[in-house]
Amino acid sequence: MCSSTTTSSNQIMDRVLELVNKFDKIDASKVTDTADFQKDSSMYSLDGVELAMAFEQEFSIEIPDEKAYKLTCCTDVAKYIVSGVEQKVVENS
Repeated sequence: MCSSTTTSSNQIMDRVLELVNKFDKIDASKVTDTADFQKDSSMYSLDGVELAMAFEQEFSIEIPDEKAYKLTCCTDVAKYIVSGVEQKVVENS
């Protein structure tokens, strides 16, 4: 993996963590890269929809419902976003 992709991945993870920490329905003290949104943060499914919409707005992406339900922690979200960015780069090459 090239260094710019690694830097980009780290920046995306930082933005994901920042966004989750700002989400008022999650206790910021429980937010880590791998903390499960529902199990560790006691977030309800409707809150998950709101959080997915926040990710969509922040990163200018669309997350299909079937994918959104599988994004259970910040690492999952960051990987999903990075994979979408990498796919767009390949498509535009």
